[in-house]
Amino acid sequence: MPGHRFYLPPEACRDNTLSLTGREAHHALRVLRVQRGEQVVVLDGAGLECRCEVQDCGRNAVALKVVEKRSTVPLPCQLTLLQALPKGKLIESIIQKATELGVHRIVPLLAERVVAHIEDEAAEEKSEKWQLVAIEAIKQCGSAWLPRVEAPVTPQEYLARQENFDLALVGSLQPGSKHPREYFQRFQHEQGRRPGSVAVWIGPEGDFSPAELRMIEAAGALPITLGRLVLRTETAAIYCLSILNYELQAGEMAE
Repeated sequence: MPGHRFYLPPEACRDNTLSLTGREAHHALRVLRVQRGEQVVVLDGAGLECRCEVQDCGRNAVALKVVEKRSTVPLPCQLTLLQALPKGKLIESIIQKATELGVHRIVPLLAERVVAHIEDEAAEEKSEKWQLVAIEAIKQCGSAWLPRVEAPVTPQEYLARQENFDLALVGSLQPGSKHPREYFQRFQHEQGRRPGSVAVWIGPEGDFSPAELRMIEAAGALPITLGRLVLRTETAAIYCLSILNYELQAGEMAE
């Protein structure tokens, strides 16, 4: 099987001859040193996987011949991670791990207790940088689906969009929070199916403020417990996505 993976957007994968340029060509030529005749994989992030043969290695481009195209169906449930922005570069690690865990979309949140501050003009630039982290992650793990990383917004700004999910959950340190399984079982019992879309809210260090939690829960999010210990925000994100994956896959295998 081909070892090296590359990314090209869907519009660049329509023909039977593909061309790596820019960052992807640099990585192929300068880092991996691919050779003519070598087989590689190109992912388009929208479900398409192309097995290719290197035809030519130029100075700044790599020509590929498509040998086989294979389409991958999306996961049965679209997971949206609403993640409070941590300090430093921790968000990049969260994006990487979330991509490996099959998340559909990542929305960074500028919650009240978030330490990081981003000016409006830098928000789009940040999201483009974070999208590149997700691209590198699908190349590493082999996922044919690229999650969308949005520009950071406040919880109020996000809730104003009034997006709907089959199931919305929020990690909470408050008494009365339940294990996610209880909500999955209730949904299955009431709807006769598993949820097709799930959102999970993860707060910053110290959790969302009480006002934010009231607002998030008023919008329909159900409070879930993350266990007895207080988790760092990046640990909470990975924990929640892992639990959700387990619950969804367990239901799928039981059918």
